[in-house]
Amino acid sequence: MPTPLSLEIVPVTAFGQNCSILWNPDTRHAVVVDPGGDVPRIMAFITEKGLSVDAIWLTHGHLDHAGGADALQRDLSARQDAPVPVIGPDRADDALLSSITRQAALFGLSGLENVRPDRFVEHGEILDALGHRFEVRHVPGHTPGHVIFHDPESRFAFVGDTLFRGGVGRTDFPYGNHDQLIEAIRRELLPLGDDVTILPGHGPATTIGAERKGNPFLN
Repeated sequence: MPTPLSLEIVPVTAFGQNCSILWNPDTRHAVVVDPGGDVPRIMAFITEKGLSVDAIWLTHGHLDHAGGADALQRDLSARQDAPVPVIGPDRADDALLSSITRQAALFGLSGLENVRPDRFVEHGEILDALGHRFEVRHVPGHTPGHVIFHDPESRFAFVGDTLFRGGVGRTDFPYGNHDQLIEAIRRELLPLGDDVTILPGHGPATTIGAERKGNPFLN
């Protein structure tokens, strides 16, 4: 049985995005999921806990999820004296990752940067991290290349902006597709099991079971 992991949610940017810092308390190794901005706050927590970050994971290419990844990568690589890779999302979000500064300007935000991942991920691959195995699942509709990271043994998943407590991700973008998102949620998220905790990009955690029963977008 893998070591139970520790989790800290650090809300970042004016959008209140849930940047997740996940770590193994035995080894103090960590991954950071969706560092959208406010990198000094993220770094302060990592330093306070004495963590060594192995990777930065991105669920999708929106500014509030990926806008701090480049700066965090630089700061961590300098602090740890070793490269810290940015991993994900699916390649279909490359155009969004390359236009974060333009996205930010539309909202009057500064300090967010474009990012080029060290590698994209693909549906079905496994990420070995922190003594656990995470499944990558492609859940498009909010963005074309949106992915989730699911730990089947520990029964939780980082789901980005696909599914929320009582809601689903916005699709009113030129590249959004509501029907595709609902279909992908039904195909890739609901079968994970009612007991699986989902950690969304905004708002509180919930479970697959609670959303299956009470989410108006799924009924």
